Amino acid sequence: MTAQNATSREVVQPLPSKETQRLNRALLRLAKRPKNVAALIEAGEAATEVGDLDAAIGFYGKADEIAPNDWRVKLGMARVFLRSGRPTDALPLFAAAQSAGADANDVLSDRALALDLVGDSENAQTAYKRAIALNSSDDEAKRRLALSYAISGNRDGFEETLRPMIDRRDFASFRARAFGLAIMGEQDRAAAIVDAVMPRDLAGRINPYLAYMPRLTKAQQAAAANLGIFPKAADIGREDPRIAAYSSGASSAESSVRTAGSRLEPAGPPLGRRTTPAPEPSFDLAQAGASAPSTPSESVADAFADLGDAELAGKSGNAVDLAAIEIPREAAPAPEPARPQHPARIWVQLATGRDMGALKFDWRRFARQAPELLGDFRPHVTPWGQANRLLAGPVTSRAEARELINALKAKGIDTFRFSSPEGVEIKELK
Repeated sequence: MTAQNATSREVVQPLPSKETQRLNRALLRLAKRPKNVAALIEAGEAATEVGDLDAAIGFYGKADEIAPNDWRVKLGMARVFLRSGRPTDALPLFAAAQSAGADANDVLSDRALALDLVGDSENAQTAYKRAIALNSSDDEAKRRLALSYAISGNRDGFEETLRPMIDRRDFASFRARAFGLAIMGEQDRAAAIVDAVMPRDLAGRINPYLAYMPRLTKAQQAAAANLGIFPKAADIGREDPRIAAYSSGASSAESSVRTAGSRLEPAGPPLGRRTTPAPEPSFDLAQAGASAPSTPSESVADAFADLGDAELAGKSGNAVDLAAIEIPREAAPAPEPARPQHPARIWVQLATGRDMGALKFDWRRFARQAPELLGDFRPHVTPWGQANRLLAGPVTSRAEARELINALKAKGIDTFRFSSPEGVEIKELK
């Protein structure tokens, strides 16, 4: 054996996640049949799973144009709105999905969470119980129900609902228990759970935040505990106007019916990985110590939620197998804020594909088809799983993107908006 062979090592490329593979399969189907509703729905579901909510909206929007009465489209978009913390947009779509034929088992738990997110704990709990009655193995619905009980002050319901899952050493239930105790004002017990199941540095950043849970509104508590969405400091304890209107009966989310043209049109701020009602962190986690910070941060919940798939060790109390946990690391703050190398921008996505040569051909074809619309743009690309997005832009606003999308559609070119998050590199296709 040569020295080279003796020291060589096999290089194994990590496989993409199951969600990314699913998305890639749907994109391949769409490349052959762009108006295949099943493939559009599949792509929408997969995009939601990987956190690309803008793309999910685009897929569901196209599917809605082709099949406006398909319950799967309504349900998919409702789930996108739910995940982004926009329950007043989600609720009418959940109702429409069920009216259009969606099975109650597919709707109830998510609809219940949307009700909790508007502060309607009573109706939320009724829906959770129905969901559990239909599917007794739905642990997610049980955890959500337990948190709903904590929010409404039902200590017995909270404890009894979580106990069987805690006994099974379900890590996500420990997380729910910590949040529930914090909501009910038992920060010491909540902190003890966090200290037992999390690395010390991470627990030290999470525990101070839990002190804020009793000060949040019911809707804010539900968003924080279930979605990791926290209010900005100025909004702690202040209800979102849309939720306040829903709660007061001035604007019923369940009874508001959208017109056919606006059924899937987002009514609030842009969607993305950072969602309302707290689009920006309120303090620097790198400087958070054992004492309570002056304001909470959305990033704390992100770190907490990231541990949801870790497995508890079987022999040491509430300890966890730390080797199974990928701990988010906080970077030290820069002395002065620097201009991001790749700022967040708005684009119009024309196509996807792996082969750059094929994407160049696609761009030339689109440019010949609509020269007056695309002539001022240069083609750009950015990775998407194992494929690439072909983009035109950037454009200055969502409104400009919508105008371009509509104009291209009139030319027979189907597109949708893509918002590139800060830090995502977009390269010119040369």
